[in-house]
Amino acid sequence: MRFHKLDLNLLVALDALFTEANVSRAADRLCMSQSSLSSALARLRDYFNDELLVQVGRKMELTPRALVLKDAVKDLLLRLETTITAQPEFDSQTSTRTFALLMSDYISVILMPHVLALARQEAPHVRFDIRPLAGVSPHLALERGEADLLMVARSYCSSDHPVERVYQDTWQCIVWAQHPTLCDGITRAQYLAADHLVVNPVANTSALDTELMRAAGVTRKEAVHTYSFTAQPSMVVGTNLVATVHGRIAQEAARTLPIRCFAMPLALPPIEVVMQWHKYLDLDPGLNWLRSVIRRASVHLLPAPGGEPPAAPHDLSDGRLSDAWAARVAPAP
Repeated sequence: MRFHKLDLNLLVALDALFTEANVSRAADRLCMSQSSLSSALARLRDYFNDELLVQVGRKMELTPRALVLKDAVKDLLLRLETTITAQPEFDSQTSTRTFALLMSDYISVILMPHVLALARQEAPHVRFDIRPLAGVSPHLALERGEADLLMVARSYCSSDHPVERVYQDTWQCIVWAQHPTLCDGITRAQYLAADHLVVNPVANTSALDTELMRAAGVTRKEAVHTYSFTAQPSMVVGTNLVATVHGRIAQEAARTLPIRCFAMPLALPPIEVVMQWHKYLDLDPGLNWLRSVIRRASVHLLPAPGGEPPAAPHDLSDGRLSDAWAARVAPAP
């Protein structure tokens, strides 16, 4: 089929070429021969009057025109796919659908056991592909159709797609139980002077607590970086490191590890965990069922330390603190 003299079948090849930036890998992705895909690339270059992919050293890179086309082509194909594959109804008892979920290890440990238990009761044949955030840009995974659902802190969400709050958590400090100086708590001065273990769970993004502190002019001594929230408690054992962790992680870890949990000496807004899905899937009955399961599973979580916190006094989606919170977090003059 042609549209404005373009063979629309070539759009699938174009998307694979843009994604892989390699003719051989794109051909494998499409189960085509390399010569066939090279021929398709030649036709695309002729139609757009642009090289689209050019050899730079040992790799191929997208031209400026290709960079403009890349997201538009992906969006067009995703919209077409969701239209074609959409089912008018979802029967949880018989469905064998696989849901791809993107989340941190924190959410996979704290929430997902409750989700899976409830889902197994209602949909015994449904499958889940739970993928890590490490090395991934969440909003791009959603845009590219690589995940059905994101479960992340609100600040990692895109403003282009629907979002729903699932639960909130608090912040706590943890240290090794035999820490030489921190026994009964931690002051602001001690917190700022300490070496910190910090999580960067999302590609090319600072930790949420780091961003909140930075916005208020607070800087920590970040001695160790890791990708794993749930590894933090184990990693402080035997060290003088301080870790700022989710309250529910601290609760779980304190049951089995030699650590101490302290209230934060800085007043940080609570962590708001949300789920987000592509706007094209807003009416997907299967995804609506899954969102309902997640919503109902969240009521089984342990209470956050200090109780369920109030709603954050600012919108975390832009990573900025309100003036009131900035004043509370900022170091004393």
